[in-house]
This record gives sequence, structure tokens and C-alpha cells, in this order.
Amino acid sequence: RLIRGPMETSPIPVLTVQTTPFEDQRPGTNGLRRKTAVFEGKKNYLQNYIQSVLSSMDLRDRQGCTLVVGSDGRYFSRVATEVIVQMAAANGIGRLVIGHNGLLSTPAVSCIIRKIKALGGIILTASHNPGGPAGDFGVKFNVANGGPSPDTVMERISQVSRTLEEYAICPDLHIDLSRLGRQDFDLENKFKPFRVEIVDSVEVYLNLLRSIFDFTAIKSLLTGPDQLKIHIDAMNGVMGPYVRRILCDELGAPANSAVNCVPLEDFGGRPPEPNLTYATSLVEAMKGGGVGLGAAFDADGDRYMILGENGFFVNPSDSVAIMAANLSAVPYFRQHGLRGLARSMATSTALDRVAKALKVALYETPAGWRYFGNLMDSGRCSLCGEESFGTGSDHIREKDGLWSVLVWLSIMASKKQGVEQITREHWARLGRNYFCRFDYEDLDPRAAFYLMRDLESVISDKAFSNQKFAVGDHMYAVERADNFEYLDPVDGTVARNQGLRILFADGCRLVFRRSGSGGGAGTGATIRIYAESFERDPERHSRETQVVLGPLIAIALKISNIHERMGRRGPNVIT
Repeated sequence: RLIRGPMETSPIPVLTVQTTPFEDQRPGTNGLRRKTAVFEGKKNYLQNYIQSVLSSMDLRDRQGCTLVVGSDGRYFSRVATEVIVQMAAANGIGRLVIGHNGLLSTPAVSCIIRKIKALGGIILTASHNPGGPAGDFGVKFNVANGGPSPDTVMERISQVSRTLEEYAICPDLHIDLSRLGRQDFDLENKFKPFRVEIVDSVEVYLNLLRSIFDFTAIKSLLTGPDQLKIHIDAMNGVMGPYVRRILCDELGAPANSAVNCVPLEDFGGRPPEPNLTYATSLVEAMKGGGVGLGAAFDADGDRYMILGENGFFVNPSDSVAIMAANLSAVPYFRQHGLRGLARSMATSTALDRVAKALKVALYETPAGWRYFGNLMDSGRCSLCGEESFGTGSDHIREKDGLWSVLVWLSIMASKKQGVEQITREHWARLGRNYFCRFDYEDLDPRAAFYLMRDLESVISDKAFSNQKFAVGDHMYAVERADNFEYLDPVDGTVARNQGLRILFADGCRLVFRRSGSGGGAGTGATIRIYAESFERDPERHSRETQVVLGPLIAIALKISNIHERMGRRGPNVIT
């Protein structure tokens, strides 16, 4: 039966509504993120942005095409999904594929776009940012390869948004997100009906994972006589249904090993951020011992954190390196081989050492998953990762939290070792890259801009490249310093001003970045400082990270003068 407005037989009218443009709708690395109150309270703010996204597509591509729509379940997602449906219909989109109850993880959206050859997808998420009426909301547009919008698309959306005068909408069109299956609607002046398909949120993605991993091997690890106990925290985001269906129902993990699996609009009142600061209940559960692997996921399921027994923390930069070194444990890579590795510039160079050992190419890119997409589409890269708890491969074009956990379980099943032992053996073989990140959040944007500008002029000075810093009994000699720029080997485009790097003679690094996505939802800017120190000697692999990196951090604070200039006593977050 067709679901329509109150009148069963008459076609649904398409309205054109006058509006005025907003100046602040240029999407960032992860789409347009703002305080929820901005989307909810500013008249036409959401409608303008959705119209800008739809109008940025070529009209010939748009007519009759298919788009995928999903959300991480945060507050305002249901309202926004209905607006997207009404506007997609009015703008000539032929079909929308939407997750059950509006829910789809970001990896699942990428997977479905690729599987059904959709023109793109709209994801309602602000990733690890808090939810609820006082939290953040975001709209992200992914393109036909399943990955985030490249710079050219973001620029088009931005241009449309600045001159927009009207939007098209079918306000009488209403859908039932809880009812699986097809719903068709006749629209005024449209020859073909507009179709909405509500699909199982997990099914298509689960089938992809089945084709990548040896589910039998993972299942026997989780259910056999030497059963590995796991503790998985979905942080009340979108991942609950995926964890229950895939890890519990499909792979045999006991139901009580998965917690916080009910998606909540405010994520239970905490930021859905899988790190040591916010995933505290997971950290506590692991410290008791007896649980071999712990993991947490962010709201939309693309980021993850791995803990070993007794709360042993695996740094995300180490995680991608260890995966890369052990990909033969995953049938997909045994079949397709390893073509190359990639990491964001701020991520530690642990992955570079694996690339060298495996004799494959290593690509160093700016922050933002879209840069990996080009490398994967052109067959140059199979696995990539970022220090911000994201890892993925060419099975989709997004980072993928649950896939990453299944890679770890595959390695554990293959090696018959625990998380800590696998990590320590990796260090013993290739050395350990001590790594940490300091986040200074909600800074005055002007002050942050001038701090970075002044710091760049300091490190660009010819004299700086010969400078030596003595801290305690350490001597750090600068080898080179620059403002990172990336030449895309696929299309020749150049991304400039991607972060300040200082490389020292002994493999140590300092990186300074002004971040888009952290401060994107609020009004303030974020400056991130990354410190990295390489240690070859296995005898020195168990030291406290902050102790090892203390001297480098001291240099960073001295040359940037960030505490004095920003009026801070320390960072908001250390990871």
C-alpha cells in the first residue's frame, strides 16, 4: 500500500520556498557541524544546506538518481531525515535508501553507496561530538565512491549556499522510518513516483564483512574451549545494533559482553568519543583483568579504541601499523595482496617502518579521509589510518571501527596471542614510536591564527633548521621544519597549509595543527600539538609515554608560547 498524505489519490504538491543565504555553510573536513540549536532554531538553516548539497550535483545526474540516507541517532536526526526526504523528492531524486529507524553507521553508508551504485549519501552525524538539544549536529555528504566529499565538491556546496534564494520541498510527504520495505509517492508534475526504501541497517554491511574475514576462525576464538572474553562499548551511538548482530549473534560473543548498545539521542549524556578520557567505563571494566580485548566505538561507528587485558592501551598510530604488519591473518588481503599504505601527516611514523619492511609504498596525506579515497580508487593503497582513532581499507571509502576490531580478532586468532603480546612483539621487531597529542580547545580563533602564523615564521627562518635544543640531558637537533603540503599523486592537486612539522635528527617529530572538525561545532578554534619519539631498544619500550615525550613537549611549549598567548595552564585533552 502506498503511504501518502491525508488524500489517498491526489499527487503530493511540490513547493518552492523563498529563503536568504547563510554565510557560514562552507562544509569542513567532516561536513557541516554546528550546535544543534543552530540547525533546530535558525529558520531554514537545515533546508538551505540540504538544498545547497542537492544543487551542487549536476542536474542530469540528479534526475531520477539514488541517494543513501543514514544517521547516528543523535537528537534532531528524525526531524532532519524527514526534511531530507521531502526535499529530495522535490528536487527530482528518484529513490532514497534509508536505514531502519533512520539509523546507519558511516561505514554502512559507504558500503551501501558502493553496493547499489548510488550517486552519494547524506549522513547525519557530528561523529564523537556530544548529542542532545545542547549538543552538536552535523550533515555530511559522501560521493559516489562512498567516501567524503573532495575539496571541489565542498567548494561547490559552499558557493551555492552563499547565493541561495529558494529551496524546493514537499511538506505533505511523510514516511514511516520504522517500516521496512518500499514506499512510493506520486508527486505533482513528476512522471515517475518517488520511492523510499527502508532497509535493514546491518544486513548489507554484514555481508561485506563476511566476504572479508574468516568468521569461522573468529567465532571459534570467541566461543571455543580457550574462549577469548571481550568487552565492547557501543557508547549508546549507532553501533549497538551492529555489535549485537555481528559480534554476538553472528560470531558468538555472549550478550553481556556488549554494553551501551541502545542508541540514545544524547548518547547517555556523555560524548561518544572512544578514548581514555571518555570511555572510562570500558577502561574500568578492563582493569579488573580476565577480559582479553576491549573496544569502544564513536557515535557513527567509524572510530574505535582497542584495549588489551588489564586495560593495556593500543595507541591508534600503533594499531594501524600492527594491522598492516599482520594482514595475512585476513583472507581479503591474502586474496588481493597489499598495494600500499597511507597515514595522515600527524599520525606517527610507525606505519612507515612497516611499509619499509614490507617493501610497499607509504603515502603521507593531510588530515581528512577524502585524501585516502583517491589513493584507493587508483589502486595505490590498501590500508590507511589516522591518529584520531580511525583505520580503514579499500573495502569501503571511510574509516571503519568494527572492521578494525575484526582485524584485531583475526590477528589474535591467527597468532594465538593477546593484545599486549602482539603489540610488544611488534615493537621488539620494528621499534616503538612513543606518541601523544595535546588538544587546546575553544581558543579565540584570531589568537589561534596569529599563534600559528608567528610559529610558522619562527620555524621557516633559515637559522632554525640548524637549531639544537637542550632539555635536561637530551639534545634535540632540528633536521628540517616546514608547513606541510600535499601533492596528490593521482590528480596533481595541491593541499597547502596542512600543519607545521619539525623533524629532529633522531626520528623525533613535533607537529602543530589548527583543527577544523574539533572546533567546527562551536565558535572556538582548536590547536593540536603532536609529539613523537622513536625508541629502537626493547629494554626501553615500557616507559611512561609522557615521561619519554616530556622534553619534546617542553620544546613545543617554549617555541609556540601557547600557554601564555592563549591564557591556558595546559591542554583540554591529552591522548
